[in-house]
Amino acid sequence: MKVSLAYPWAARWSRRVRRFTTGLCLSVVLLSCQFLLSHQSSSAAPQSYQDLEFPPLPELQLPDYQRLQLNNGLTVYLMEDHDLPLVDGTALIRTGSRFESAEQAGLASLTGSLLRSGGTEKESPAELNQFLEDRAASIETSLRKTAGRATFSTLSEDLEPVFQRFADVMRRPAFDPTQVDLALAQTRGSLARRNDDPGDIAGREFNKVIYGETSPYGRTVEPETVDKISRPDMVKLYRETFFPNRMILGIYGDFDATEMLALIQDNFGDWKPTTQALPALPEVNQAHMDEVFVVDQPQVNQSDVRLGHLGGLLSSEDYPALSVLNGVMNGFGGRLPNEIRSRQGLAYSVYAYWSPSYDYPGTFVAGAQTRTETTIPLIEGIREQIRVVQDAPISEDELKYAKESTLNSFVFNFQNPSQTLSRLMRYEYYGYPSDFIFQYQKAVEATTAADVQRVAQEYLKPEKLVTLVVGNVKAFETSLKTLNKDQPLRRIKL
Repeated sequence: MKVSLAYPWAARWSRRVRRFTTGLCLSVVLLSCQFLLSHQSSSAAPQSYQDLEFPPLPELQLPDYQRLQLNNGLTVYLMEDHDLPLVDGTALIRTGSRFESAEQAGLASLTGSLLRSGGTEKESPAELNQFLEDRAASIETSLRKTAGRATFSTLSEDLEPVFQRFADVMRRPAFDPTQVDLALAQTRGSLARRNDDPGDIAGREFNKVIYGETSPYGRTVEPETVDKISRPDMVKLYRETFFPNRMILGIYGDFDATEMLALIQDNFGDWKPTTQALPALPEVNQAHMDEVFVVDQPQVNQSDVRLGHLGGLLSSEDYPALSVLNGVMNGFGGRLPNEIRSRQGLAYSVYAYWSPSYDYPGTFVAGAQTRTETTIPLIEGIREQIRVVQDAPISEDELKYAKESTLNSFVFNFQNPSQTLSRLMRYEYYGYPSDFIFQYQKAVEATTAADVQRVAQEYLKPEKLVTLVVGNVKAFETSLKTLNKDQPLRRIKL
């Protein structure tokens, strides 16, 4: 790999990467040989997933960090790590596309991306791009359903100038008119292609039939809503939304906390807060129940199936037991893969998850892709597995395996301190206690087979299941009507 001498830091990193990669390859070879030799004659190798033994989980511990607040209400998390000469930062802003009007759906997303791509009052988009490219740094912004987000990443030696530009992006966006026009044109182009993938159609339309087409959690960006969006609308949304007392800023990496705090104060300390309260969260209700929706795609030879209903919150006291239920139903050794995929051969991948959200009801959703001719058996098979888990307690082996796999997966959310910092910020943003990590872990460990059956009976509602099928409707229309007690199918036109 050749590296230009114009970037000496790149040459240094290249040499480090080569040394690390060489050492890693040798280590992998040696460990592989050791593993093969140790297992070559072993008669105790696991013959089934049920024979697998998990090592004890590492104890979750919060790394050292500081939480501070500026006089203008800006909340700051600082977590030092000097292993690498890198600094990463993330800001969460209390806003979201759920607060935009239905007539201008897409305004928030466009505003979020143009905070960065539209340049600042001090630098044009091209100048800002060039500055970051020269330093292998990045600044990114977005505005999604429940939050705004801005990030930066830089070598520690470039921290001050990169952070100054990060502050400019947050405080002094220019919304360059040329970039605005380009973003609007690109959005229209993506809308013209959004029905190319049946899986994308299924995911989009499923949210509509659960939350409703007018709900901010179900509605979609349409060509007519994009036509009503202009640069002044973006500027107005920004000015009404972005304030320091609505922001949580977390910085992780190779810096001195005292110096970092001074840099934050210099760049954000004089930003004026707002006294205006946030809007109330939109009300959520399930729009349809016990109905079957179809999207006709006669050119495809398989069906994309979704079944589900409105779910709940992450803060539910039963969420740990529901997580264990997810483990029983899904994943390696789960009931759905074992029965629907392996035994019946109806789908390569099949799932059913209770999927809550932080501050608004999530969903229970099950689904799979299957051959057109096996669409009905697939739907019947998923419904049957829901009934079975409600009617009879799970075995102790299933319980043990589901708890261990759930806890093992959970630990991967905290592989490095930056992930933990991100989690702490998210908990504060949505009003969760800082020790939610430990509360959840303990509750999963305490979950019993009776708990799993109870939450399956209480939270899974077969009578509320909405079914959505994207596929060649003519091939399964008659059988699908019979399956749904001869009720008419609800056809969705794209």
